[in-house]
Amino acid sequence: MNSPTRFLIPKTIQSLRLPDLLRLLVNCGRLEKSLAEQLYQDRKRDSSNVHPIVIVAAQNWPDGLVAGQLLTVDMLSRFVAEKADVPFFTIDPLKLDFSHAAQIVSQAYAERLRILPMRVTAGVVTIATADPFKLDWVPDLERVLKLQIQVVMINPLELQRYLPEVYQLSAAIHSANAAKAGQIVGVQNFEQLIELGKDRQLDANEQHVVNIVDWLFKYAFEQRASDIHLEPRRQQGLMRFRIDGVLHQVYQLPSNIMNAITSRIKLLGRMDMVEKRRPQDGRIKTVNSDGSEIELRLSTMPTAFGEKLVMRIFKPDMLVQDFALLGFSQRQSTLWTQWTRQPNGIILVTGPTGSGKTTTLYSTLKQLATSEVNVCSVEDPIEMIEPAFNQMQVTPNLGLGFAEGIRTLMRQDPDIIMVGEIRDRETAEMAIQAALTGHLVLSTLHTNDAPSAITRLLDLGVPAYLLHSSILGIMAQRLVRTLCPSCKTAGPISDAEWASVTHPYKASKPNSVMHAVGCKDCRDTGYRGQTGIYEMLTITPQLRKWITADTDLIALRQAAYQAGLQPLMLNGAEKIAAGITTMSELLKVAPPIDHPA
Repeated sequence: MNSPTRFLIPKTIQSLRLPDLLRLLVNCGRLEKSLAEQLYQDRKRDSSNVHPIVIVAAQNWPDGLVAGQLLTVDMLSRFVAEKADVPFFTIDPLKLDFSHAAQIVSQAYAERLRILPMRVTAGVVTIATADPFKLDWVPDLERVLKLQIQVVMINPLELQRYLPEVYQLSAAIHSANAAKAGQIVGVQNFEQLIELGKDRQLDANEQHVVNIVDWLFKYAFEQRASDIHLEPRRQQGLMRFRIDGVLHQVYQLPSNIMNAITSRIKLLGRMDMVEKRRPQDGRIKTVNSDGSEIELRLSTMPTAFGEKLVMRIFKPDMLVQDFALLGFSQRQSTLWTQWTRQPNGIILVTGPTGSGKTTTLYSTLKQLATSEVNVCSVEDPIEMIEPAFNQMQVTPNLGLGFAEGIRTLMRQDPDIIMVGEIRDRETAEMAIQAALTGHLVLSTLHTNDAPSAITRLLDLGVPAYLLHSSILGIMAQRLVRTLCPSCKTAGPISDAEWASVTHPYKASKPNSVMHAVGCKDCRDTGYRGQTGIYEMLTITPQLRKWITADTDLIALRQAAYQAGLQPLMLNGAEKIAAGITTMSELLKVAPPIDHPA
């Protein structure tokens, strides 16, 4: 009897097929029977190899048990895992052991059974499948491998994507290793550094090396990495990504393969491939999967075991038009606009490396660079190539430092000047002179907070009277990780915890704050993305009285607080109360409030 409801008759599932999945959903009340019957009739003669979960998810049906939720691929995968009584597994490509996974079973075997080895630990191999009901292969494979197998369920789309990538990357590494194409022998001790430049040049265009580098870029872009680190070690090399300010180890490579990758990237960056004894800089312009342009700034450094290479990734969407996207409050955005719309004066941005100063300044310059003004910068190195303004890179070995660069720019009829960093007295005085002669100057300093920038300039030897008449404002900033919107959870906060970031200010304590949990979207970290916290000091006539040749930083900071300066810690506390970040993140980056307002 060919009844349209025949597939709903309960039976033991040997392999997950569309009727099985529909029956499970209907019996659990997650899907209307009429919808299931209609889809079954429409697809029962379909000979395509599309996974049942993908077919059902494509219908965009609502979940009968959870209002407002759709039957998505991920939700259906978890549902099937529960029904098959196997753990659900989410692939994190940063933690996937490609070499070991590919050695467990052949690619042909994995593709035939639609399985993917995940990891091997203590005699147990974890193997993922998108069909947890079909397990007749497990006893045979356990006998061959002499290992216990733990089966886990994964999203079929993840299996479809990562299965070929795992084997392709592993094959590329294996082939490059076996071929020893242009192998560079790793340095075994510090004394051998001087021999680095004598190593034989390898063929950086060798296809396996090209494939590995292509994979590296692709994964870095997908994982939202801001930096890629290639670090040589004695026996092997480490590949790490910096994501949301935290480094994650991605892969370990044989030393010769790491050297081959480094040489390939140096070739793409038009760097000297033979020279390995001195640091070099370069840049690569490429595109990501959606076709948008991405620029990478390269920097090499000789180490005891070879060249360390760091690539900083700059994406076009880093430069924003709305400063609220950088974390500015409305008050801060208004104040920043007031500073940057002045015809002349100097604005300083302070903070450690990686605190977002470059993004703030470039976003500002892009807004200011209209057709009516001439915007110029002198940098070391040029962080991002930006067509909206004129950029010059300092070249110390040619006698072109920051001070000489500013002197050159002054003859170029500029309206707005950006100085990459003030490092010495000459640069500071040239920047201030430019500000005093009718130009708006933006620059950076490395200090802990805004008031410290004043004493730093005085320590460099800049006269106090020049600071009185030139500085418009000083902004200190930090980056904190933002909570993942998919999993953050409200929880209590004690009076002591709140006081640790707000004392001695009397900021009202919220009833609850958001806490990090961890989920698939945030790679179980609890955080996704970063935002800025800011401390903005306007140099008012009252504060100028405190700027003298022997300025006391504590007194200056006290006066700044009394004049309305909101410390970094307090700005961060506002973001905690707003559910944007957490106590631990703020305490990790912001200096404490040492002195009461």
